[in-house]
Amino acid sequence: MREMKFCPSCAAPLRPKKVEGRVRLCCEADGCEYVFYDNPTPVVAALIEHGGTVLLVRNKEWPEKWYGLVTGFLEKEESPEEGVLREVREELGLRGEVISLIGAYPFPEMNQVIIAYHVRAHGEIQTNEEIAGVKAVPPDKLRPWPLGTGLAVRDWLARRAEEPGTVA
Repeated sequence: MREMKFCPSCAAPLRPKKVEGRVRLCCEADGCEYVFYDNPTPVVAALIEHGGTVLLVRNKEWPEKWYGLVTGFLEKEESPEEGVLREVREELGLRGEVISLIGAYPFPEMNQVIIAYHVRAHGEIQTNEEIAGVKAVPPDKLRPWPLGTGLAVRDWLARRAEEPGTVA
């Protein structure tokens, strides 16, 4: 759980309490019914097809050998499709089109839910300050990783194998 200590409604201390079968932080003040649910944050991810390859990126905060999909937080009043195309544009300077929804994936390690899309992108790659590196990987050399956006890569590869020519 996030480190919340006080109720945002009345400023009374929050204490763990069982609510709907789970332990939640609840306000202990009489008459205040505030419950902190600690809901996961929605994140969009793009498996980017660009010039016959899949683009993987390395965030400047990640270890040297870590690469993954372009990701970012969904913004207020933005659809997931709009958000994923915004992230592709912001991080790589590319114009994109959503081809399909790959899936939604829990990422409990970061208290996030990842909404992943297959995006076909066009243009010249121009990274922003968040990106330390880009790899263009042929789809037949792409390998999924065991958590987070790696699950979307796994599902995209499986769908591509089942339906050649329809996904990539």
